[in-house]
Amino acid sequence: MDDQKSNFQNKTHSLSSNLQNQMARGHQKELARQRNEKNGAGNKPTTQKGTAAAGLTYQCPVCKSQMGDPKTYKQHFESKHPKNELPAELKDV
Repeated sequence: MDDQKSNFQNKTHSLSSNLQNQMARGHQKELARQRNEKNGAGNKPTTQKGTAAAGLTYQCPVCKSQMGDPKTYKQHFESKHPKNELPAELKDV
């Protein structure tokens, strides 16, 4: 009888400690989420497409093609639109 009682007590103790661990982890998870929101971690682009689009800062006024740097923009403009006048922003590049 004592053996059954101790088995039962061991099982209930392990269940209650397991439940406490889950509750503690839930609390930690909530605190981490709040901390990340406060630090602004959720404001960054999360996709490759979003990150790539953020890097394309120059846009050709003729064909609306986007480029990442002024040197590429100038090469594009000279090869694709040779008859058009070079934009002022590219004259000193």
